[in-house]
Amino acid sequence: MENRVMLQPAYVLHKQPFQNTSLLIDFFCVDYGRVRAVAKGARREKSKYRALLQVFHPLLVSLSGRGDVKTVTAVESSVCAIHLQGERLFSGLYVNELLTKVILANVEHSPLYKSYQDALLQLQGEEDLNKVLRHFELALLANLGYALNLEEDCVLHLPLSREYHYRFIADRGFERLARASESQELHNVFAGEQLLSLRNMSFKDHSVSNAAKRLLRLALQPHIGDKPIHSRNLFAQKQSLDLVEKQVAK
Repeated sequence: MENRVMLQPAYVLHKQPFQNTSLLIDFFCVDYGRVRAVAKGARREKSKYRALLQVFHPLLVSLSGRGDVKTVTAVESSVCAIHLQGERLFSGLYVNELLTKVILANVEHSPLYKSYQDALLQLQGEEDLNKVLRHFELALLANLGYALNLEEDCVLHLPLSREYHYRFIADRGFERLARASESQELHNVFAGEQLLSLRNMSFKDHSVSNAAKRLLRLALQPHIGDKPIHSRNLFAQKQSLDLVEKQVAK
């Protein structure tokens, strides 16, 4: 990454207090991917950066520094901030946490940046949450070089069929099983119909949405490792909504 970057389109993925009055921020930049930087004095009440350095707010940031951790030298608002509430807020935080944990620092991911923007805009609208999240997870895997092949199995290279069940093998694909396989209840086995519905982004059937969520967790796990995704717990703790919204607004 260059020692000095001027007005780079970016979003705040994560921020945390640093020293007495500063913030340590993970940005997602269009040309540089995930970049960590210190915003000096950003926690002061009179800081010109404080109101801008919020998640889901399209920004233009200027950074400088030779090390892995840069220094924020300027921040401007690009367009109006994206406002998310309820489960859509939890979903946005989940997407941010995924990016923070999965993508390497200072590696360009321009197509993924566009997918991220699209996901935020869809979350702000009325698009089905399952469709938004699964579509983004698939885009994330594709940008990492591990796209799911939802067209054919990985052994026989035959088209996926509704008549069969398939065992998912991380980073390889789907292995077709015998119709009467006793392993159909295993966590990594999926009905062909479920896989075809995911390919078509059709989640009208509750069993399909559950299967798609389970599959994408399995596919992402090797890239996440042992690091827990804390935002997943928010969906099961809706009473924490007010607290989360207050923290995001700080």
